[in-house]
Amino acid sequence: MKPMKNQGARLILAAVLLLSFSQTPLFSGARKEPSPSPSTSAQPAPVSIMVAAAASLENAFVKELIPLFQKNHPWITVEGIYDSSGRLQTQIEAGLEADVFMSAATRQMDALVDKQFVTAASVKPLLQNKLVLIKPVGTTTAVTGFKNITEAQIIALGDPATTPAGQYAQEAFTNLGTWEEVSTKLSLGSNVTEVLNWVGEGSAEVGIVYATDAVSTPKVTILEELPDGLLAAPVIYPVGMIAASAHPEEAKLFIDFLASPEGIGIFKAFGFSPNR
Repeated sequence: MKPMKNQGARLILAAVLLLSFSQTPLFSGARKEPSPSPSTSAQPAPVSIMVAAAASLENAFVKELIPLFQKNHPWITVEGIYDSSGRLQTQIEAGLEADVFMSAATRQMDALVDKQFVTAASVKPLLQNKLVLIKPVGTTTAVTGFKNITEAQIIALGDPATTPAGQYAQEAFTNLGTWEEVSTKLSLGSNVTEVLNWVGEGSAEVGIVYATDAVSTPKVTILEELPDGLLAAPVIYPVGMIAASAHPEEAKLFIDFLASPEGIGIFKAFGFSPNR
């Protein structure tokens, strides 16, 4: 019977020791659930913004700028609408739900700022461009430049009522004293892309577009760049944020990207010059 008593004593001692250890900090800590690691910052929610931009910007935006921006900001989708700056101005005033506007002239941007459709502090006069006189490649014409353009039968031009390119051209021909005669030979396009296509397909003898448009296709040849002194101010492309933007932070990110050295470098590759 003594062994039985010894064995019982051992079991009681073991139970006491186990209970004692379970109360120590070391043992107690070992039984706790591991503390959760600090939570990582949540990814931004997907956002879509709309950019209303002059037609002459479409190639640079679609081919390079938007894809690169979306790669660097994968939660932001950028949609583009491209047309003449005047038509875009009218659409913005009518309630177009855009977030960013980039014009081919300061005239349309200034009008939207004055009417408080664009936030004045956000506007950046980003780029410069040049007007050029073009003809279809492989064709002959008596026209050699802006000064004798009246020798053409059909002149393709953006409508001065809505397109900055047309407004610039009208100013230049007015200063040359030939606008009245030029106006009788015009085929008016809704934007410079349409003018470029008309000349490229040969339906107009000559046309006036931006230098960046002319170098985008092998279908046209540049006859002359608009001479200095015919415009009161250079051809400037400003960009700004729509005041009613539903996504101002993302719109600012996109504008800052366009103005960054990386963005300006892409614009230069498409023939634009930074506005100094």
